[in-house]
Amino acid sequence: MNKLESIARQNKLSLGLVFPIESYKGSIATMENQEKLAKRAEELGFKALWFRDVPFNDPSFGDAGQLYDPWIYMTHIMNQTKDIALASGSIILPLRHPVHTAKSIASLQSLSGGRMIMGIASGDRPIEYPAFNQDIHQRTELFQDSFFYVKALMGDYPRYQSQFYGEVPGSIDLLPKHEHQTSFLVTGHSGQSLEWIAENADGWLYYPRDFRTLRIVMESWRKALNEMNQSWKPFIQSLYVDLSENDDEKPLPIHLGFKSGPEYLITHLKQLEMHGVNHVILNLKYGSRPAEDVVEELGEMVVRNFN
Repeated sequence: MNKLESIARQNKLSLGLVFPIESYKGSIATMENQEKLAKRAEELGFKALWFRDVPFNDPSFGDAGQLYDPWIYMTHIMNQTKDIALASGSIILPLRHPVHTAKSIASLQSLSGGRMIMGIASGDRPIEYPAFNQDIHQRTELFQDSFFYVKALMGDYPRYQSQFYGEVPGSIDLLPKHEHQTSFLVTGHSGQSLEWIAENADGWLYYPRDFRTLRIVMESWRKALNEMNQSWKPFIQSLYVDLSENDDEKPLPIHLGFKSGPEYLITHLKQLEMHGVNHVILNLKYGSRPAEDVVEELGEMVVRNFN
């Protein structure tokens, strides 16, 4: 089974966690106890662990994400867990050579037994582009070119002429072979039209919005799929959560999410499910309690409502 199918089903919602699985002030996380938390998340029924790709710490941005190279860290966590999906959220395609990206995907898929899901993006930190000698004004074209180059490399003795990254002539092959199907989720718009995403991606990874805006977003997504003659494809979003000790505490807005008790969180997630959201990536950065306690309570009180 395609690993995306294990976390995203039509008319159903599942939950995942993004690294760092901790609350922290400022840009840089401690990355403590992550292996233990990843194991526990799998035991509690979370469907995916998400790994961000942040090449540089830009202090003005305010969040460096998990600190390690995403491929190395996914491999490390793969060895600490059994079956939970390993999802990138998201690999910055224009800032990596497609050959290295494709080889990393094939390697991790082979070693993990097909557990990886590829979230991809064009990047949201303009200051990084000069460090890679890339023109941010071309990131729309760079993203598309890299996407199609990576896809081409998944075939046997691929042939592809890239505008930006070079050429494979059809007389050399990439190893290991892509034995497992890899799903690609475009993050935000990445400079692309929604129709392009609907036609070429396996799903859409978006940001938390109020329910009125979410209805409009979901209508646009369904319309784009229909116009491009595509069947249902999953819609995935992130959500920052500060879980209160008080079960019935009402929501208080925080950046890209809210603080609340478990009761409201369940209600909110049920509403997302009704709107057509298929997977929610929980981020604990702005939490006011230890991540160990929050993960435990989410598993015992919230996750079980969405299996």
